[in-house]
Amino acid sequence: MKTNTSPFYRPLGRMAVSVSVVGAVLGFSLPALASLGGKVDSIQADTARMGATVNQTSANNVEVHQLQSPTGTVVNEYLSSSGTVFAVTWQGPFMPDMQQILGSYFQQYSAALSSQPRQYGHRPLNIKQPGLVVQTGGHMRAHWGRVYVPALVPDGVNAEQLQ
Repeated sequence: MKTNTSPFYRPLGRMAVSVSVVGAVLGFSLPALASLGGKVDSIQADTARMGATVNQTSANNVEVHQLQSPTGTVVNEYLSSSGTVFAVTWQGPFMPDMQQILGSYFQQYSAALSSQPRQYGHRPLNIKQPGLVVQTGGHMRAHWGRVYVPALVPDGVNAEQLQ
Protein backbone atom coordinates (compact mmCIF):
# COMPACT_ATOMS: atom_id res chain seq x y z
CA MET A 1 0.00 0.00 0.00
CA LYS A 2 1.37 3.37 -0.99
CA THR A 3 1.35 6.13 1.66
CA ASN A 4 0.74 9.70 0.63
CA THR A 5 3.66 11.91 1.64
CA SER A 6 2.18 15.10 0.27
CA PRO A 7 2.28 17.96 2.82
CA PHE A 8 -1.44 18.49 2.30
CA TYR A 9 -2.14 15.17 3.98
CA ARG A 10 0.09 15.67 6.99
CA PRO A 11 -1.50 17.56 9.95
CA LEU A 12 1.19 20.25 10.07
CA GLY A 13 1.09 20.64 6.31
CA ARG A 14 -2.66 21.19 6.36
CA MET A 15 -2.35 23.71 9.19
CA ALA A 16 0.37 25.62 7.35
CA VAL A 17 -1.77 25.75 4.21
CA SER A 18 -4.79 26.94 6.24
CA VAL A 19 -2.78 29.65 7.93
CA SER A 20 -1.34 30.73 4.57
CA VAL A 21 -4.79 30.94 2.97
CA VAL A 22 -6.24 32.94 5.89
CA GLY A 23 -3.22 35.27 5.82
CA ALA A 24 -3.59 35.83 2.09
CA VAL A 25 -7.31 36.58 2.39
CA LEU A 26 -6.78 39.02 5.25
CA GLY A 27 -3.79 40.61 3.60
CA PHE A 28 -5.62 41.32 0.36
CA SER A 29 -9.00 42.33 1.79
CA LEU A 30 -10.18 45.84 1.17
CA PRO A 31 -10.22 47.93 4.33
CA ALA A 32 -13.49 49.39 5.57
CA LEU A 33 -12.69 52.99 4.82
CA ALA A 34 -14.49 55.56 6.84
CA SER A 35 -17.06 57.94 5.49
CA LEU A 36 -17.88 60.11 8.48
CA GLY A 37 -15.02 62.56 9.03
CA GLY A 38 -13.28 61.32 5.88
CA LYS A 39 -12.44 63.13 2.66
CA VAL A 40 -13.75 62.67 -0.87
CA ASP A 41 -11.46 59.67 -1.44
CA SER A 42 -13.36 57.81 1.31
CA ILE A 43 -16.53 58.27 -0.76
CA GLN A 44 -14.80 56.75 -3.78
CA ALA A 45 -13.76 53.78 -1.62
CA ASP A 46 -17.33 53.43 -0.27
CA THR A 47 -18.68 53.47 -3.82
CA ALA A 48 -16.34 50.68 -4.88
CA ARG A 49 -16.99 48.60 -1.76
CA MET A 50 -20.78 48.89 -2.11
CA GLY A 51 -20.72 48.39 -5.89
CA ALA A 52 -22.82 51.56 -6.01
CA THR A 53 -23.66 54.11 -8.64
CA VAL A 54 -23.14 57.76 -7.67
CA ASN A 55 -25.10 60.93 -8.27
CA GLN A 56 -23.42 64.15 -7.11
CA THR A 57 -25.19 67.45 -6.38
CA SER A 58 -24.24 70.61 -4.52
CA ALA A 59 -26.02 73.56 -2.91
CA ASN A 60 -25.16 76.12 -0.22
CA ASN A 61 -21.50 75.05 0.05
CA VAL A 62 -22.54 71.42 0.69
CA GLU A 63 -21.78 68.62 -1.75
CA VAL A 64 -24.01 65.54 -1.64
CA HIS A 65 -22.82 62.19 -3.01
CA GLN A 66 -25.77 59.83 -3.35
CA LEU A 67 -24.67 56.19 -3.54
CA GLN A 68 -27.26 53.72 -4.85
CA SER A 69 -26.32 50.15 -3.95
CA PRO A 70 -27.43 47.19 -6.10
CA THR A 71 -29.59 46.03 -3.15
CA GLY A 72 -31.64 49.26 -3.26
CA THR A 73 -30.19 51.06 -0.25
CA VAL A 74 -29.42 54.73 -0.90
CA VAL A 75 -26.60 56.34 1.10
CA ASN A 76 -26.12 60.12 1.04
CA GLU A 77 -22.71 61.42 2.10
CA TYR A 78 -22.53 65.16 2.83
CA LEU A 79 -19.28 67.07 2.32
CA SER A 80 -18.54 70.54 3.66
CA SER A 81 -16.68 73.13 1.56
CA SER A 82 -13.46 71.93 3.24
CA GLY A 83 -14.06 68.49 1.67
CA THR A 84 -14.86 66.66 4.90
CA VAL A 85 -17.80 64.26 5.24
CA PHE A 86 -19.83 65.74 8.11
CA ALA A 87 -22.98 63.62 7.80
CA VAL A 88 -24.28 60.39 6.27
CA THR A 89 -27.92 59.40 5.78
CA TRP A 90 -29.45 56.24 4.35
CA GLN A 91 -32.73 54.59 3.51
CA GLY A 92 -33.61 51.30 1.94
CA PRO A 93 -34.24 47.62 2.42
CA PHE A 94 -30.90 46.95 4.14
CA MET A 95 -28.81 48.71 6.77
CA PRO A 96 -25.40 49.82 5.51
CA ASP A 97 -22.22 48.57 7.19
CA MET A 98 -22.08 50.83 10.26
CA GLN A 99 -18.35 50.35 10.68
CA GLN A 100 -17.83 51.54 7.11
CA ILE A 101 -20.21 54.48 7.56
CA LEU A 102 -18.78 55.58 10.93
CA GLY A 103 -15.10 54.76 10.42
CA SER A 104 -13.08 56.23 13.28
CA TYR A 105 -16.34 57.10 15.09
CA PHE A 106 -17.37 53.44 15.28
CA GLN A 107 -15.75 52.91 18.70
CA GLN A 108 -17.67 55.87 20.14
CA TYR A 109 -20.89 54.51 18.60
CA SER A 110 -20.26 51.02 20.01
CA ALA A 111 -19.61 52.40 23.49
CA ALA A 112 -22.75 54.56 23.37
CA LEU A 113 -24.81 51.65 22.07
CA SER A 114 -23.67 49.32 24.85
CA SER A 115 -24.51 51.94 27.49
CA GLN A 116 -28.11 52.23 26.21
CA PRO A 117 -30.73 50.39 28.29
CA ARG A 118 -31.79 47.10 26.70
CA GLN A 119 -35.01 47.56 24.76
CA TYR A 120 -37.13 44.84 23.26
CA GLY A 121 -39.01 45.13 20.02
CA HIS A 122 -38.44 47.58 17.19
CA ARG A 123 -37.59 51.02 18.48
CA PRO A 124 -35.73 53.86 16.85
CA LEU A 125 -32.19 54.45 18.09
CA ASN A 126 -31.34 58.01 19.09
CA ILE A 127 -27.80 58.57 20.39
CA LYS A 128 -26.94 62.24 20.91
CA GLN A 129 -23.48 62.98 22.23
CA PRO A 130 -21.37 66.13 21.85
CA GLY A 131 -19.10 64.39 19.32
CA LEU A 132 -21.56 62.14 17.49
CA VAL A 133 -25.26 61.85 16.70
CA VAL A 134 -26.73 58.55 15.46
CA GLN A 135 -30.43 58.19 14.64
CA THR A 136 -31.78 55.00 13.06
CA GLY A 137 -35.12 53.32 12.68
CA GLY A 138 -37.35 51.28 10.47
CA HIS A 139 -38.42 47.70 10.13
CA MET A 140 -37.62 44.72 7.94
CA ARG A 141 -36.72 45.90 4.42
CA ALA A 142 -37.36 49.56 5.26
CA HIS A 143 -34.44 51.06 7.20
CA TRP A 144 -33.40 54.66 7.57
CA GLY A 145 -30.76 56.52 9.48
CA ARG A 146 -28.68 59.63 9.97
CA VAL A 147 -25.24 60.10 11.54
CA TYR A 148 -23.33 63.34 11.89
CA VAL A 149 -20.61 65.06 13.85
CA PRO A 150 -22.03 68.33 15.26
CA ALA A 151 -18.63 70.07 15.24
CA LEU A 152 -18.19 69.35 11.51
CA VAL A 153 -21.62 70.58 10.37
CA PRO A 154 -21.16 73.81 8.38
CA ASP A 155 -22.83 77.05 9.48
CA GLY A 156 -26.30 77.41 8.02
CA VAL A 157 -26.89 73.65 7.73
CA ASN A 158 -29.46 71.98 9.97
CA ALA A 159 -28.25 68.39 10.31
CA GLU A 160 -31.63 67.34 11.73
CA GLN A 161 -33.20 68.06 8.33
CA LEU A 162 -30.78 65.92 6.31
CA GLN A 163 -32.46 62.89 4.75
